[in-house]
Amino acid sequence: MARTPQDVTRTELAVLQVLWDQGPATIRQITDTLYPEGGAAHYATVQKLLDRLEGKGLVARERTAAAHTFAAAAGRDELIGRRLQAVAEQLCGGSLTPLLTHLVKAKRLSARERQDLRDLIDELDKKNKGKGERR
Repeated sequence: MARTPQDVTRTELAVLQVLWDQGPATIRQITDTLYPEGGAAHYATVQKLLDRLEGKGLVARERTAAAHTFAAAAGRDELIGRRLQAVAEQLCGGSLTPLLTHLVKAKRLSARERQDLRDLIDELDKKNKGKGERR
C-alpha cells in the first residue's frame, strides 16, 4: 500500500544518509556516525528521528536483536522522486517539464551527463512506443 509522501527534515535526511551509506544499524551506531563526540542527548535525538522516520514509512525496525536495528525502507531514488513530484505539484501544476528544464539550464552538464539524458529519453520513447503512445 503506497503511503502519502511526507516531507523529510534535514536531520531526518542525515539519518537516512547513514542508513543508505552503511546499511542497517543500531541507534548507537547511527549516533556515533552523526555525533562522534555526542552523548545521551544525541542518542535521544537520533532515537526520536528514527521514530519519526518509521512513522513516515521511510525506516524499518528489526526488533529481534538485543538492540533494535534500523534500515532504510525507501531508497534515495524513491525519496528524490517524492520530493521532486511535491515541488512540481507546488510550483508547476504537477508538470515535471518546467522543473527539469530549469535544472538542466541552471547547471552546466558534462558531455557524459548530456549523453545519459539522451539515452534515458531514447529508452523512454522506445517503451512508450511499445505501449501505443502517440506524440
